[in-house]
Amino acid sequence: MARLRNWLLAGLLVLAPSALTLWVFFRLLNAVDNLLGRYLRFAALDYHRIPGAGLLATLILLTIVGAIASRFGAGPLGRLWDRSMMRIPGVGILYGSTKSLGEALLSPKQQPFQQVVLVPWPYIGSWRVGFITGRASREVAKRLPEDVEVVFVPHTPNPASGFVHYVPRAQVIYLDWPVEFGLQVIVSGGVVQPGEGMRSASGPGAARAVPGASPEPPAA
Repeated sequence: MARLRNWLLAGLLVLAPSALTLWVFFRLLNAVDNLLGRYLRFAALDYHRIPGAGLLATLILLTIVGAIASRFGAGPLGRLWDRSMMRIPGVGILYGSTKSLGEALLSPKQQPFQQVVLVPWPYIGSWRVGFITGRASREVAKRLPEDVEVVFVPHTPNPASGFVHYVPRAQVIYLDWPVEFGLQVIVSGGVVQPGEGMRSASGPGAARAVPGASPEPPAA
């Protein structure tokens, strides 16, 4: 019985993530297909929905809009559109925030998360995984007594939401983790941990001590 139970649990661990991923992917494709698919019904087909027609139409529309934006988006027409949207009360905040987030996530030249770090939260001695998103603006930097990093601290298990912290650099522990490892730790609630071979450093490309961090043992 114990062996059967282990086999059952092993099968569940193998199939559950795949099944969940496929289900979410199917729901996403179905939702995109329904955007325009509901309007693409023809009398010759008794007005039945054509599977995939809405998805294809959406991809074609996005390609056309992308081509137009690439050609004219940086010109006067694009700037006029941005200014017009930003001036609409209420809409401007949503439009500006959504555009900035989209450019950060989709632009191949701009990485939204630059490095995985540990920051003290909610009190000194307790640490949370975060991501450096950039440098503080001049307005913020000149009002703070020391150099800070802009750190996004996501929620578990939904890393799309979280808090933005201006953390003194002396209190930041910089980790030699790929961004994907940091996301895995957050989404899994800490169950998934990077390999023991990964080392942490107290600065970008450096290995100096950080207040509150345990020093690395000397190499044997």
